[in-house]
Amino acid sequence: MDLPDVIATLGRELPDTHVRSWARVLGDCPAPHPAVRGLLTGARPGAWLAARAARLVAAWSAAEPPPPGPALALALETASRMHAETQRHRADIVVSGPRSDAIPVRLTGSVIVQVIRASRASLLVVSFAAFGVAEVVRELVAAAGRGVRIDLVLEGAVEDGGTLRAKTSPFQVLRPFATFWAWPDRPAVGGSIPALHAKVVVADESVALLGSANLTDRALAHNLEVGVVLRDPEAVGRLARHFRALMRPDTGPLRPAG
Repeated sequence: MDLPDVIATLGRELPDTHVRSWARVLGDCPAPHPAVRGLLTGARPGAWLAARAARLVAAWSAAEPPPPGPALALALETASRMHAETQRHRADIVVSGPRSDAIPVRLTGSVIVQVIRASRASLLVVSFAAFGVAEVVRELVAAAGRGVRIDLVLEGAVEDGGTLRAKTSPFQVLRPFATFWAWPDRPAVGGSIPALHAKVVVADESVALLGSANLTDRALAHNLEVGVVLRDPEAVGRLARHFRALMRPDTGPLRPAG
């Protein structure tokens, strides 16, 4: 591998403490030298570091022209920070029902609880069906207790303009703590009424869970469901703003539900 590839790989592989130690060593080295390898491994002892130190020194020596040590140190620290930022924003897969050994995954029910617990300012919860899930309800009540604004966008029964076949009382215990939203006016398309079918949980416009699972005990634990956790504030913010726009009193189709 050439020097940029080696730096990028080390930025992923080395812990932050090791990167800082290596950066101090490299910052004192004006040019590549065989002794640098020993200085790097001495800064953070570990058998697994020797090959990586050798790889870095070899790539540094082969570069045309080789950059000065302080520049190499800056490049390594930058690669490490960029990797950490990417990891902070990376997406995770969540599942309900049967699991496989193909990839590590997290369970939908536990992830919803974690997203709710992470909220400090706002929570947007959207679901087609919503009943049961006592733990989720408890976490929503706790979030309201710490001052979190909660908006629940839920599908209604047919008699209320929705598409659910039975009238339900979703999350009634949350009535004093949250704003409930419905989609009351929707003209039939092709002989059927459009459904409020999205399943979304957004905390503080910074992290969101999107998936196929409704807020029901069966969906969170037993059905075969999949979802993804997004931690990109830009993308999550756009998602939240979309629903906020649908809630506008003058133009939005969503209305507070009595």
